[in-house]
Amino acid sequence: MPSTVTLHQLSYSTPDNQPLFTDLDLSFGSERTGLIGRNGTGKSTLLRIIAGIIPPASGSVTITGTLGMLDQTVQVGAQTMADHLGVQEALTILDRLEQGLGTAEDAAEADWSLLGDIDSTLAELGLPPFEPDRPIDTLSGGQRTRLALARLILDRPDIILLDEPTNNLDAEGRETVVDLLHRWRGAAIVVSHDRALLREMDAIVELTTLGATSYGGNWDHYAERKALELAAAEHDLSTAERRIAEIDRKVQAVAERKARKDGAGKRKAAKGDIPKIMLGGMKENAENTSASGARLANRLRSDAAETAGEARSRIEILTPLSVTLTPTGLPSGRTVLQADNLTGGPASDHPIIQARSFSLVGPERVAIVGPNGSGKTTLLRLLTGALQPTGGTARIHVPYALLDQTVSLLDPTLSIRENFRHLNPQADENTCRAALARFMFRADAALQEVGTLSGGETLRAGLACTIGGNNPPQLLILDEPTNHLDIHAIEQVEADLRGYDGALLVVSHDADFLEKIGIDRTIDLAELQKGR
Repeated sequence: MPSTVTLHQLSYSTPDNQPLFTDLDLSFGSERTGLIGRNGTGKSTLLRIIAGIIPPASGSVTITGTLGMLDQTVQVGAQTMADHLGVQEALTILDRLEQGLGTAEDAAEADWSLLGDIDSTLAELGLPPFEPDRPIDTLSGGQRTRLALARLILDRPDIILLDEPTNNLDAEGRETVVDLLHRWRGAAIVVSHDRALLREMDAIVELTTLGATSYGGNWDHYAERKALELAAAEHDLSTAERRIAEIDRKVQAVAERKARKDGAGKRKAAKGDIPKIMLGGMKENAENTSASGARLANRLRSDAAETAGEARSRIEILTPLSVTLTPTGLPSGRTVLQADNLTGGPASDHPIIQARSFSLVGPERVAIVGPNGSGKTTLLRLLTGALQPTGGTARIHVPYALLDQTVSLLDPTLSIRENFRHLNPQADENTCRAALARFMFRADAALQEVGTLSGGETLRAGLACTIGGNNPPQLLILDEPTNHLDIHAIEQVEADLRGYDGALLVVSHDADFLEKIGIDRTIDLAELQKGR
């Protein structure tokens, strides 16, 4: 029987009674489905309801087949690798049998292929060899995510639920998950903002505050459908605006004809050519006709304006905001930064970065890539002086701003507006408000406390406070800017960065993001040879 998940009239509200979804009807078949939507629409909550971790407020979930779930975070605690894989008891049985102490029950339950399956699964996921007693807190965050994937594979469920499986993974780890989904032949429901992973899906379901919409095909097909929806909305807007203009022209023409006719009538009346009783009837008839025509014109114009308004709303939803920024004035031949034989790391006796040399010249866009642990963030700290090198030199020759993974340059206890004024003390209130408005922080939105913002809003606020003003820095340094952002927020950041004409130095594992922002070259820390 095919594996299925069916949601019927499902409703759920947050603890503060904000509804996430109401009377949701949705079915997932035996294909691989990507679940997307803006942060806060309830994607992770929906997975947890399907998994039976939390109950819905109302409605039902019907599942055909066995279920396994990979959560967004892997709890560390005091677990060992064997504990986390759920094989400790099975290994104990095998150990008793090998020592000749096993029972007939042990022999019946023993899985002699288990160790081979574990070894092959861990190797397939790029994990170190199996050490049953190794504490999982000795593994990196990415390795713990892969270990959780290994448990899913070993459990062999019919349906897997994956919640942001590529978060905290380097490029190799992302490729491992992509390859796993590519080869997965069971059902899968995957919450992700990773476009490479979503390309492995058979269907996309978009969750919004209005409900869920299903799109057959993978991410590229979904993007094509969205492009068609945008084209249709733009066509509807253009048609409605032409209709409004046509109605206005006709109303103006009628008004001009009436004015000419009224003028002729008044001249005839002044000559006394028309009896007064007839003049009164003509006037009343003209007024009735004029009022009827005005009502019709107003109704037609109102209908066209409503259509235009709906089309504009659809365009705003479908199109990332395009931001026009003040030029940085960075000359094309200016040396932006220079690293010569740069060496260092958190532990001075064991430098992660060793004898690295490279430079940025003019408005180059450079990505720093490499596996987790290769020193990408350490390199940024050495370049900016947050960490002192043990050898070599690093110099930044232009004004710059660094947005790290937590956007720590913003004070979370201050409003966006207060942060802008603090970081741009020379800017007046009008400049501040104009800069924040470019990034959609208008009016009261600019008064939000930074600590209350979502990840995407926080990064956007950081961009507004650094590159949104009248004197943007000539170098912008970004450390994993797309971590924990939904796709809509990532596309917004991409649009913001496309409007920036300074130099960019970006650490990211997201190949789609790097392509969209126009990276010119990469510095790969996994390579043995020194960079430029």
